[in-house]
Amino acid sequence: MAKRLLPVIIWLSFYYTPFPSLAGSTREQALEYLNSAKIPDTSIFWPNVKRHLFIANLKANIDSPLSLYQGSNTNFCGYAAMSYLPLQDDPLTYTRFLIALYIDGTASWGNIRFKPTTDVQKAAGTLHFKGILDIRHADQMWFLSLADHFRGYLNFFWPNFHPGSEDTFWAAVNYAKFNRMIRQVAGYHTDATGSDIFRPHFKDLYAYLTNCLKTGTTYLYVNNTYLHKKNHAKERFRNSFPTHYIVLTDIRKISNDPNDDTVDIIYWDYGGRTLRQVSLRFLGKILFGVTHCTPPQPPVSN
Repeated sequence: MAKRLLPVIIWLSFYYTPFPSLAGSTREQALEYLNSAKIPDTSIFWPNVKRHLFIANLKANIDSPLSLYQGSNTNFCGYAAMSYLPLQDDPLTYTRFLIALYIDGTASWGNIRFKPTTDVQKAAGTLHFKGILDIRHADQMWFLSLADHFRGYLNFFWPNFHPGSEDTFWAAVNYAKFNRMIRQVAGYHTDATGSDIFRPHFKDLYAYLTNCLKTGTTYLYVNNTYLHKKNHAKERFRNSFPTHYIVLTDIRKISNDPNDDTVDIIYWDYGGRTLRQVSLRFLGKILFGVTHCTPPQPPVSN
């Protein structure tokens, strides 16, 4: 699927053509496309996005997709979590989309047409005091465009972008919105159990998560505040609510004792993988949702 960027007249044609998702592309294809793309020095649509930072950001995400980071003190975690799928499975489509968005101010992914507002376009490249996100201008474009396009019930009170909205509920991702983004952007089927308020019940949480890991990508919707506390045994979970999406990559019991429910979990949550030891009882207390993602089956050829 990798192609060199064609002359301008053909290049304009893909501006009007939706990019197919789930192409099964490779990092090498994405890097080849990035290196051959004729990216202008400036974008009239994204006046504050610096070309060299934009390209460096794309290259870093292609080379090291696990280093993707939502930024400090932002509500971009849901968008960063969803991005795990295209960066792992279809980096070429991701790269083509963002380059088209930079050049044309609008682009399509699958059946979705993204046309960020002028305020959002002006904001990309200006976010500061967000850690490494400050110099990751492609990520700023991507996160802001996703937040601008996908809406949830929280946007009833925060409908429009204003400077600083990345820190407010304008950018927040409720559970239904998160699953909708995975289906519409990443193209995956989702089997989601949970909600923004009530914790789901699993007869055997360990068995359920283990089976999910065998057949797809598994997201956990958790209260991250409690997850990072040192002493889990003393937590009382007062006013607990979900705050974070993580990608569970492994779960292992550490004892054969049936009375010991301690497990090691390995998960990705923006910047790298983390190993943490928790009890299944504790995990159930902070868990508000499990989303099991599987790619659609390719058509069977005759």
